[in-house]
Order: sequence, then C-alpha cells, then structure tokens
Amino acid sequence: MIVKSVRAPGARVFRLTGPLYVYAAAEEFVLLYPVYALLFADHGLSVAQIGSLFMLWSGVGLVFSVPAGALADVVPRRYLLAAAPVFTAAGFALWLLAPGYGAFAAGFVLWGVGGSLSSGCLEALVHDELARRGAVGRYARVMGVARALGVAAVGAATLVAVPVMAWGGYAAVGAASVAVCGVCALAGLVLPEYRPGPGGALGAPGVVGAGPHRPHHPSAPAVPAAAEAGGDGDEDPEPATLREYGAVLRAGLVQVRRDRRVRGAVVLLVVVTSFWGMLDEYVPLLVSGHGVAAAGVPAVLAVVWAGVTVGGLLAGPVSRLPAGVFAVLLGAAAVAVASGALVGGAVGWVLLGAGFGVCQAACVVADARLQERITGSSRATVTSVAGLGTDLVTTAAYPLYAVVFALTGHGWAFAVFAAPYLVAAWVLGRRGRSGG
Repeated sequence: MIVKSVRAPGARVFRLTGPLYVYAAAEEFVLLYPVYALLFADHGLSVAQIGSLFMLWSGVGLVFSVPAGALADVVPRRYLLAAAPVFTAAGFALWLLAPGYGAFAAGFVLWGVGGSLSSGCLEALVHDELARRGAVGRYARVMGVARALGVAAVGAATLVAVPVMAWGGYAAVGAASVAVCGVCALAGLVLPEYRPGPGGALGAPGVVGAGPHRPHHPSAPAVPAAAEAGGDGDEDPEPATLREYGAVLRAGLVQVRRDRRVRGAVVLLVVVTSFWGMLDEYVPLLVSGHGVAAAGVPAVLAVVWAGVTVGGLLAGPVSRLPAGVFAVLLGAAAVAVASGALVGGAVGWVLLGAGFGVCQAACVVADARLQERITGSSRATVTSVAGLGTDLVTTAAYPLYAVVFALTGHGWAFAVFAAPYLVAAWVLGRRGRSGG
C-alpha cells in the first residue's frame, strides 16, 4: 500500500515561517537600540568618539558582508543565522561589563560581524526552503511579513525601553537585549534547512540534495513529502574546503558582473533600499524642524512606523502588480515622501508614512525579483553583494544629506533624496513598456 503525505502545503510553509517570524522580531526587539548612544555619552565619550564607533561598525559590515555571504553558500545557513545574534549579544555584554571606548569598539566589531553573517544568508535560506516546498511564489509575502514584524519590534522595543530603563538602568536594558539575542539564536537553530545526506539525498535514493551549497530551484523536482516528514535534512554535509569557498565566491561575483538581468536587479534593490533607509534616520529632526514639541515626536514616529509596517504586509500583493503599475506606485512614493516632508502636519506625516510604506514594499519586491534571477550555487553571495552596495550608497549619502540640509533644510533635503525613486520608476516604466 502506498502511503501519501497528508500534510497541507500551509503547514509545510509554517514550519519555515514560524521560526522565521520569531527570528525577525527578536532580531529587532533590542532595548539597547534607543539608548546606546546615551550609554556611550554617559561614560565620557565625545561626539567625535561616538561617530568613530559608528564608522567602525559600518566598516566591519563593508569588509565582511560579501565573504560572509559566500560562506553561507558552503556551510549550513541556519548555523550562521544562529551565530549572528550570539556575536551581537557578546558585543552588548562587553558594553555592560567593561564600559569604555575599547569595549564599545570591540562590541561594534562583534555586532558588525554578526550582521555580516546574516547578510544574504536569511534571504537565500527562505527562498530555497520555499522553493523546496513548492511555494516560492510566496517569497515576497513571507519576507514582507518578516520585515513588518522587524519594524513593529523596533517600535515596541523603543516603548518598552523607557520603563525598563527607569527601573533598572543600563544593566536591565542590556541584560534584556542579550536575552532577546538568545531567543533569536534559538529561532535560527530551528529554521528548517534541507541539506544533502550521503549520496546527496535525505534517505531517499535518487533524490538530488538541495542543500545550502546546492540550492533547489523552482525548475528542479520538489523534495518528496516523505523526506519532509522525516525531517529537514539534519545530516550535515561534508565540510566545505577553501577551494569550494573560493569557487562559490568567484561564481557569485561573476554572475553579478556578467548577467545583465541579475546586475539590474541588484542595482534596483540598492536604489530602493538605500535612500529611504537613510532618510528614516532623520525623521525625528524633520518633525522637530516643523515645530513639533519633543513630547509629540514619538506619536509622529508611530504614524511613520505604521506606514512602513503596512507596506511590508502588502509586499505580497505589490509583487504581483504589472511592472508599469509598480513603476507608477514607486513614483508616487517619491512624491509622497517629498510632499510630506515639505508640508508637515498631520497630512504630511501620513504622506511620509505612506511613501515609506511603499518603499518598504518595493524593497521586498526588488529582493524577490533578484532571488528569481539568481542561478547556480551562489545565492547568498549575490544577495550579499546587493547588501554591500546598499551599505556603500547609504554611507555616501549621509555626508551628502548634511550638505543639502545646510543649504536648504530638512524638508527640501528629503525631497532631493526622494528623487532617485522617480528615476527608478521611469526606468522600470520604460522596461515594462518594452517587455524587458
């Protein structure tokens, strides 16, 4: 008698999305986020010293993101995702146990390494696991929800940090942050990841493995439900060699350089991610510049965060829009961001939140399009190249914003840095009309 699996597709996907959503929320529910600059100042660091710590943090990410992405293509990705918050927690613990410039710098190095370990790794794991379950079309929706949960977690952490700080000071806030990193690491460990056992199969002769360095593609046969029922491939593959690592790294870089479709998707992801992410850091100053009292700034930020959260939740439907409609929506986001920043007030903040929400959805959609176009065994490497490009553009945009602000103020600076979205919308609209 042939026994067929009765596991519903939704249940199989939940095996991935359950721990994924916990991971996404825990990764951002860090109570130290809103107060760590105050921690540095209270221990005698100058503004210049604090700025140098941020530069060090960015530099570590720039150096390690692509090598770490390549590592995620040759070793089990869930182990890297579990290790990432452990590095971050170690950095936070250093800040608490030995506060001072040296410990703060070492903590940022550890935090930067942790962030690099997840650069491209999470997206690659989610895409390949959805493909294995025959649900790769849900990628944008799944990642959109994950991003929305991350935004909500940041807002919740900011609110919770106030009473915790009042109760136990930096020690309580820091301890809670380390504990949440532990939850994040555990969620990373239980993420499903199919890795080939002996002979490239998971107890099923003739089934080709689709492990982290042999990604499963939508065109490949799905892994039998029996294999799914028996586990997620917990047999560890043979350790990767330096030669394999170098081959994967080179293959990813070559794919970005030579494949026009992949390169275009990388550029789109960099553009739609960089500028609004940078502008988000200046929203409190923009709001204050419009005359909102300090006590009212959190309420405005809540409106903007709500827009970004909704944008993440709507990424699935947005991903199904025709290219021309998506281009119009992206152009409308640029207009909304610029208008909201210039007008201010209740209408302006709603426009700003709506514009940022579309940008959030566009980031997820651009990531989904990149994942669709990547081929071969270097998915995390290629994705990490896009992350590196985003970091480079964002880092370069900060001093440019300072110049524009000095000349025009925050409102017009927001309008100037919303302009790249109009350019991206125009390019996408042309490609949509030409069928490219």
